[in-house]
Amino acid sequence: MNSADAARSAKASLESALALASPRILPRPATMLGVAIHFSVIALWLVLFARAFFLHGVVAWSTGIAYVIYDTLLLAFVTLKTLPLIRPMQPPAADARGADAPMPGMGVIVASHNEAAVLPVTLAALLRQTHGPAQIVIADDGSTDGTRDLLTRRFGLTAPAEGELSAPSTLYPNLYWLRVPHGGKARALNAAITVMTTETVMTVDADTLLADDATFAMRAAFAGNAGLVAAAGILVPVCSKTVAGRLFQFFQTYEYMRNFIARFAWMRADSLLLISGAFASFRRDALLAVGGFDPQCLVEDYELIHRLRRYAVDHGLHWDVSVVGNAHARTDAPGTLATFLRQRRRWFAGFLQTQYWNRDMTGNPRYGTLGMLMLPVKAIDTMQPIYGLTAFALLLGFIFGGHGAIVISIFSVIGLKTAIDLAFYLWCVHLYRRWTGDRSGSSIGMAMAAAIAEPFTFQLIRHAGAALGWLHFLRGGRSWGKQRRSGLVAPDER
Repeated sequence: MNSADAARSAKASLESALALASPRILPRPATMLGVAIHFSVIALWLVLFARAFFLHGVVAWSTGIAYVIYDTLLLAFVTLKTLPLIRPMQPPAADARGADAPMPGMGVIVASHNEAAVLPVTLAALLRQTHGPAQIVIADDGSTDGTRDLLTRRFGLTAPAEGELSAPSTLYPNLYWLRVPHGGKARALNAAITVMTTETVMTVDADTLLADDATFAMRAAFAGNAGLVAAAGILVPVCSKTVAGRLFQFFQTYEYMRNFIARFAWMRADSLLLISGAFASFRRDALLAVGGFDPQCLVEDYELIHRLRRYAVDHGLHWDVSVVGNAHARTDAPGTLATFLRQRRRWFAGFLQTQYWNRDMTGNPRYGTLGMLMLPVKAIDTMQPIYGLTAFALLLGFIFGGHGAIVISIFSVIGLKTAIDLAFYLWCVHLYRRWTGDRSGSSIGMAMAAAIAEPFTFQLIRHAGAALGWLHFLRGGRSWGKQRRSGLVAPDER
């Protein structure tokens, strides 16, 4: 079979898989335990909120106490599961054998819609990769900005017919251009998957800048684990240089550190679900098997992992999902309140979508630890921001209502929780340094400042974004909202 026949065959396979997979977006019958878990979280919130009007003392703030207890238990779980990071990390098997060891071929997909301002830096990083990708495909999702001129003038590409892959760049033999009608990121990625010929594919957002050895680290991870089907790299947020941008970068830097340490913990529990499509790698045949990315989901990367895990259980396969500590990248992150809230609204609405579509997995022993631990935790997470905002509102009510004794008791609880958070922050920074080797932006002193300042600043903003996500989900919203890039814009594109 020649390459053209292979591409047509892959395209037909993906289209067929997508057609067969359409029921995944329909509501599925939930288990009785799953229903009980989801409704108990809501019922408990109602009961605890009502207690504020009938009880006295610190128990009147039961909503906040429940929030604190739950969050502390999660921190304890992550701490326990990350103990192996205290020991020196061993390199992946393929990496230890050296650069000449056989590793799977990798292609990179850059989904892009009107991203001419950031594509130059993103492509420059991809083109200087050590033992880099065999293919770099720019999946141009109906761009109407200066993308065409950029790719033809600066990168030596010739515009292909819509739906077809271009000839290789005259300047960079592994660089290609795929033009598709504007239909969203998931459709652009699916179109690119059909024309790739490599064993593994990496998705890189157009505003993400890879470290020079990032693709090699990912290839080594797949070479060292035959069961690996999806892997996340380590992302560091970059915001604009404005005052607001620096503040958001400060808080998001430590948020990302904690999140990646938590992902390591869930990976060890064989329950990792969050693989950020901004910098992720997949086995291509696994993507084809489950039908690619879902265009109807607001968080197509998160939803995909659920389907990969469901498929593995249904077919008796041992598929691993991992996070690769030595694969690094920087990504453009929101640097203003408005853009941050839009991002978190979409993320949380997409999380709710995915939880609802896969509610039959919650409390289902068929899915092992994922069904009996991770997804019940996610069920609680659907209401965690509401608990947090309610606790803050009640605190303000007690303060301005003249309930001095209650307020003093509440701040005693908050003080204890802040001390626990501080210890966890320091633990995460230490482990993050050992695991990733990255010491940039991980100052112990700044981590302490973040732990103390976050509860009444950044954490409330995060919860507000999640509350907006609830409204977006309940309204059936499908729009992403326009995001303005400001952290990684090419110098001559500002």
